[in-house]
Amino acid sequence: MTGTTMTTPVTDAEIFEGHEGGKLSVAATRPISSPRDLSVAYTPGVAKVSLAIAEDAAKAKRYTWADRLVVVVSDGTAVLGLGDIGASASLPVMEGKSVLFKTFGGLDSIPLVLDTTDVDEIIETLVRLRPSFGAVNLEDISAPRCFELEDRLKEALDCPVMHDDQHGTAIVTLAALRGANQVLGKDISGQRVVVSGAGAAGVACARILQNAGVADVTVLDSRGIIHEGREGLNPIKQKLAETTNTSGLRGGLGEALKGADVFLGLSGATIDETLLAGMSDDAIVFALSNPDPEVHPAAASRYAKIVATGRSDFPNQINNVLAFPGVFRGALDSGARAITENMKLAAADAIFSVAQDDLGPDRIVPSPLDPRVAPEVAAAVAKAAEADGVV
Repeated sequence: MTGTTMTTPVTDAEIFEGHEGGKLSVAATRPISSPRDLSVAYTPGVAKVSLAIAEDAAKAKRYTWADRLVVVVSDGTAVLGLGDIGASASLPVMEGKSVLFKTFGGLDSIPLVLDTTDVDEIIETLVRLRPSFGAVNLEDISAPRCFELEDRLKEALDCPVMHDDQHGTAIVTLAALRGANQVLGKDISGQRVVVSGAGAAGVACARILQNAGVADVTVLDSRGIIHEGREGLNPIKQKLAETTNTSGLRGGLGEALKGADVFLGLSGATIDETLLAGMSDDAIVFALSNPDPEVHPAAASRYAKIVATGRSDFPNQINNVLAFPGVFRGALDSGARAITENMKLAAADAIFSVAQDDLGPDRIVPSPLDPRVAPEVAAAVAKAAEADGVV
């Protein structure tokens, strides 16, 4: 199944009509059309189920929806490319995320937007709500707080937790890079990758690329190349300085891109397209900032063999929906208590395996609408969870 792009721009009227009244509703799994149905679903019958769970809490997995319910949690501090717009304004995005969980992963999901940016308060809230859900998808939470929040939640909760802005982006980026390299006949291990942006997605992409075998990754923030000895680095960037930039580069994007094989844009800032001229002959450019890529695909194509963006109106869309529905489905299907690095790598490999059926310079990943993707990802993630011993 090949990817498709929109030929007619979506109008504002369509957008607002599509969100009127929200995008979610609750549907009953069994009809209630008689007094007998009512007695089974609610009082008095429901009391027997509640008592059974009170005697054996494990029965909640069978007799409630909680074990397979994903909560999409945000504080509204880093919403899309809009920044800190608050909890209420983030809700349409979180509703959309829940719709995608149901549509592509077959999982029930509810948005949970919190009117606090305090990490301790967010953790306490989710710990207290733990009996109500089976997994946590963190969304649109600003860096560097998102790193601390995810790490601490994974310690506090006995269920899968994943910050999708980090790991969903990283999984699909790795899958796309595998696809691009397959088209070009290149090996990922021998490439030099430049990551522009050291926020949530940039840090996670650098890590997964290293775990996948990329030996030479250089990361830049707004001050330039992150390197050992640079002053003012927070703990996350300090760790990047210690584990990346094996060439010991200094300076800005121009210096970083000289001879580079891959440019991965995750900064939200536009760049001078002529900087791409210094890259290798078989350059790959992923300009993933939304809604405006770091460099327009038409311009990037003058210097790169393969170009990808985060937008649906250009070929090669790097879209997180290729990852998160299948990742959570696989984690919940297997009964995993966590989402491991190997599970993320397995997800990337599964996406790439689907793309292999129809690879080309403008088809390095499957379409986000390809129905094969989520089941393949879920199966691979479940198998990796069992291998990692987290089930």
